[in-house]
Order: sequence, then C-alpha cells, then structure tokens
Amino acid sequence: MDSKMTIQTLKNKNLILFQSISGSRSFGLATENSDTDIRGVYYLPKEDFFGLNYIPQISNETNDISYFEIGRFIELLQKNNPNILEILASPENCIQHKNPLMDLLKPEDFLSKLCKDTFAGYAISQIKKAKGLNKKILNPIDKERKSILDFCYILENNSSVPLKKWLREFPSSGGISEGRGGLSQEKCGLVSIDNTKGMFALFYDESGDLNYKGIIQNEEANQVSVSSVPKGEQSLAFMFCNLDAYSTYCKDYREYWKWVSERNEDRYNVNQNHGQNYDSKNMMHTIRLLQSCEHIFKTGSLEIRVKNRDELLDIKAGNWSYDNVMKKAEQLITSIEYHHSKSTLPEFPDVEKTTRLLVEIRNSLYSN
Repeated sequence: MDSKMTIQTLKNKNLILFQSISGSRSFGLATENSDTDIRGVYYLPKEDFFGLNYIPQISNETNDISYFEIGRFIELLQKNNPNILEILASPENCIQHKNPLMDLLKPEDFLSKLCKDTFAGYAISQIKKAKGLNKKILNPIDKERKSILDFCYILENNSSVPLKKWLREFPSSGGISEGRGGLSQEKCGLVSIDNTKGMFALFYDESGDLNYKGIIQNEEANQVSVSSVPKGEQSLAFMFCNLDAYSTYCKDYREYWKWVSERNEDRYNVNQNHGQNYDSKNMMHTIRLLQSCEHIFKTGSLEIRVKNRDELLDIKAGNWSYDNVMKKAEQLITSIEYHHSKSTLPEFPDVEKTTRLLVEIRNSLYSN
C-alpha cells in the first residue's frame, strides 16, 4: 500500500464518492455512549488505478472510519456482503456526501437469495458463538487441571466408584497396605481385558518387586499404562477408563482458558453485571441482522433503520434471558427459510449488469 495514500489524501484530492454515518447511528440504535462510525467509497487517481498501486480499502487505526475503492465496493456488493449492502442502503439523513454517479448503484440491483447465506449465515455463526460463550460462563473450568485418573472408575457391587476415592479408602486387610488405609497408584499394574474398550484388570504389588508401571507414569499422561503381570497373580478389581470423556475435558479445558486469556474484560464485566450469560450487545446485532434478512425476503428491499428500537436495546441491556433471545432467533430463522422459499429475488446478483455499471462509473471519472 502507498503510505502516502491516507483518508486525508482522499479528502484533499476530492476522491471520495460517497460518505455516510453507519453502524448504530444509521440503524437507529445509538445511545449517548455510541461511537460514530463512518463508511465511504472512493476512487483512485488514474495513474494509481492503471499502474501498480491499487489500494482496495483505506481505514483509520481503530477501523471506525473505513473507505472502499469503488471496484472493491461493487465486488463486495455482488457477494451480498451485509456490511457493504448496508452502506449502500444508508438512510438519507446519514449520508454526508454523495457523487451523482453513486445514484447508478441501487440495492435492488444487488439483492438476491444469496442474502440468506450472508446475512442469516453470519447471524447463525454468532448464535453458535453465543451458545459457546453461554456454556463457558455457566460451566467455568478449574485452573487446576484434572488428570486421567479423574476419569477412571472401579466396578464394585453393580456400580462404579471413582478410582481416586477407591484407592484412598481401600481397607487395610488381607496383607495389603497393612496398618493403614489406602493404595498407591504407582504400585498398581493394569492388564487390558480382551474385547472391551477401556476395561482393565487391576493388580497390586505392595513390595514393588514386580515392577508394575502404575496406572499412569505422570500427571500429564494422556493414557493409562499397562504392565506385564506374572501368571497366577490375583487381580484386585476391574477398572474402567473413560478416555472419550478425558479427551473432551482436555479440549474444553484448552478452549476455556484460551477464552479467559483473550476475552474483552470490559465487555465481559458488563455482561456479568446484568447477569445474563451471553454477550448482549453482540446478540442484539445478531437479532437485527436476522430481522433485516427477513425483511429482504418479505419485501425484496433492504431497510436498515429498525422499527423495534426499544426491544433491541432491551436485549442489549441484558433484560432478556438467554433462552428468550435464542427463541426469538430461532423464530426469525424459521421465517427467513419460509420467505426465502417464496421469494422472487434472483438466485445471485446480475454480475454482468453491475460490472457494466462499474465500467460506466470509471469511464465517467477518468474521462473528466
């Protein structure tokens, strides 16, 4: 990217074709704490466009001001990108500058059945994320990591006993651990039982002469150890190791503590304060996006100014339970499926027609 090409350059050289206030202010969801996002479209000077200096997007450091080069803008419109379609459908009172050539681009020329994948598809991915967040908040995982021993059980009297409890409470009788209760996992030897998964016969060698490997070699072990047991030795018990549960736990543990290290503490604390187990701001925008998608298939048009401001801000404030937000999302998805099947919108935008519009705009800009 040419380091000299900045937002200020665009303004100084009159390269801006379109500029609008976007985000919560254009949706009608702004509150006193809302930022002012600016989105726009520009064209490059002829020598940059025809030369080797094509720049598709220029933003400020915080990305709350972003401009797209006209070709990139139309390319994203053809893909039915929600953020870009919303720029094109900006309410009149949000538009700060508009070159008459931009009137050639109308949302109706781009709206298609593809919006189901781009609008609803993105919203559904956010719902999955919210469900994952909900699960993490409701089921925090202790920092102290469990070992595979926590997933082993001894079969006893038609039921199972956690291995650690069984080892700890094993009665001192029969010459084993004489004089004290409890067994040591290091002195145990395991032998796999044929035709079973995760089942072992457990042997014990108080003397240590038989060199059993123990149940695990160390606390980080991700599987149990099996030992060579001399013929004629009597097993003490049968043990089941739930390896699948241990694998799931390891995955959840990694994900949970990665999330803790990366989460936005301010946003997280806001969600904690209102007591709901989801990112309420994110879910408000997810519901808004689903409503926008439903409107596209009901009417064949895009309207970004919301009609239910109070309801959406209520969700943002955390006044809705997680279950109620999910229920509303599911109802909208069902409605989108129905109206999508009835819609007369084309399957895809007319790429040829809209590319011709781009050529017309560029011709006009560069011939002047």
